[in-house]
Amino acid sequence: MQINQALKLSFLLPSVYAQLHGAAKTAGLLYFGTETESVSFGDAAYQAALKGNDDFGQITPGNSMKWDAIQPAPNTFTFTAGDAIADLAATNNQLLRCHNLVWHEQLPDWVSGGNWTAASLTQVLQNHITTEVTHYKGKCYAWDVVNEALNDNGTFGNDVFFNVLGSDYIKIAFQAAAAADPAAKLYYNDFGTEFPGVKSTAAQGIVKMLKDANIKIDGVGFQGHFTVGGTPSVATQVTNMEAFTALGVEVAITELDIRMTLPQTDAMLAQQKTDYQTTAAACLATKNCVGVTVWDFDDKYSWVPSTFPGTGSADIMTANVTKKPAYFGVLQAFTGTAANSTTTMPSMPNMTVTAPSLRASSSGASALDKPGMILGMLLSLIFAMFIVS
Repeated sequence: MQINQALKLSFLLPSVYAQLHGAAKTAGLLYFGTETESVSFGDAAYQAALKGNDDFGQITPGNSMKWDAIQPAPNTFTFTAGDAIADLAATNNQLLRCHNLVWHEQLPDWVSGGNWTAASLTQVLQNHITTEVTHYKGKCYAWDVVNEALNDNGTFGNDVFFNVLGSDYIKIAFQAAAAADPAAKLYYNDFGTEFPGVKSTAAQGIVKMLKDANIKIDGVGFQGHFTVGGTPSVATQVTNMEAFTALGVEVAITELDIRMTLPQTDAMLAQQKTDYQTTAAACLATKNCVGVTVWDFDDKYSWVPSTFPGTGSADIMTANVTKKPAYFGVLQAFTGTAANSTTTMPSMPNMTVTAPSLRASSSGASALDKPGMILGMLLSLIFAMFIVS
């Protein structure tokens, strides 16, 4: 084969063989990840997909670090379920996004129904956060410190924390988390904030409130629980995320799934592919958007059908861990090259070749300037010449 043909092949290889996390990192993101839970531990096909390739470089526990799982009774802390997810991340060499410390749902009755004063609830809040964050200190890349504090109209939710402490509960929570693990990134996480509007503006207000009080906040998570055909455009999502990054925080897509009305059709699967590609591309186009997490990757363990009856098929893989068009939409967003399940190349077990990133780094220089990336490009060329010689 001529050298120019080998050169073309060397740049084709990355788009074919790089899985989602590898492609995301090559493009300049920190990770592509997934939510998971221990219910999947006995599922061999699922676990192979989770850890056996380069798709998921980060995991988030779905439920096992929430308040009802961690402190079901006063001063009774149970870390077994959360530890299982933390151990899985360590075994798989994956980043761990820890989720979550304060949320008005999945609270034990002793918290939600307690007869609190401001002083007593502050003490309970600080104790819960300090104990949990200290237990996982050094293991969590980030914590979703406060989850879903806002109503759709931008007002604060009417829950036990706000009713007793007002918005100060958010300050108390972030202060306690920062003291317990200064190295962890601290996030505010919510849904319905992925596009400009009153709720997004209110979430920006939370960031400003904390920063004005000199309280540490590092990031904002956009959950991304969308419907097929209803996903905001790339431009809309970028504009919205940039309003947050302008405040001095990083952002991430933290719980992405895109549900459809059942039964699914080829047309809906095609639109879902476009919608997943749109959100992945928006993160990639936003400086200081660090990564994308799907809210589980296969339909078998999706929360959607039980929560939104009549809908489903929201994830990037089927219940038997087959890649759906949506998977390849995400891959295309990261690689800039069309990818689908029919793409074939010579078999190369246990080898991934990645292309140099063209995304601007935080210093403003292209990752193409990095020596390691240049070396990777040269190795791609050499390898391509080898397999066709």
